[in-house]
Amino acid sequence: MRWWAGAWWVAGVLVLAACSSSAGGGSAGATSGSRSAEPSTNTPTPTSVSPSTRPSSSGSSGPSPSVSATASPSSAAGCVSGHTEVTVGPGGAVTRRLCVRPGTVVSLILEPRVDDKRWTTVQSSAPVFVVVSGWRLDPDGTTHASLRCAGTRGGSAKVTALAKAPDVAGAARPAFTLDVTVVPYTQQG
Repeated sequence: MRWWAGAWWVAGVLVLAACSSSAGGGSAGATSGSRSAEPSTNTPTPTSVSPSTRPSSSGSSGPSPSVSATASPSSAAGCVSGHTEVTVGPGGAVTRRLCVRPGTVVSLILEPRVDDKRWTTVQSSAPVFVVVSGWRLDPDGTTHASLRCAGTRGGSAKVTALAKAPDVAGAARPAFTLDVTVVPYTQQG
């Protein structure tokens, strides 16, 4: 390794360390809307559900769903923690926003499309914040993707679901985007 390559490596490590230790952490303060669902039974904080998002099927008799208001970055009360389920149906919105707490697991359910395209894959723009950890295709064409959010960091990522006609050459195109914002818990001190 040449001396200048080592110098660039050290400079890169110092920049990353400075960015990760700054207050507010990068894009965590970005404006986000909240489409959230009620948490699983092990998290006591009540949240709400929008018409296009369903709560997880945990069998709990928790609070009843209601329409959610948009959460501002300074008030992350509308963010989901624990487990939530987002369903994308035919004719639904092409882009949705979701505010989550660190460690949240999101089940993305992509219902069969009405055109000749089929869901092919789900990709994350920032796997450090949201990683696609599972993918399953049902015989009826419904696709299930499991998304795991960062454990401690705050930031945002675009999760893109790609679709393609099976008999047409070429790459799959983005058909749905979920803008996920991970908002960390406030720290004392």
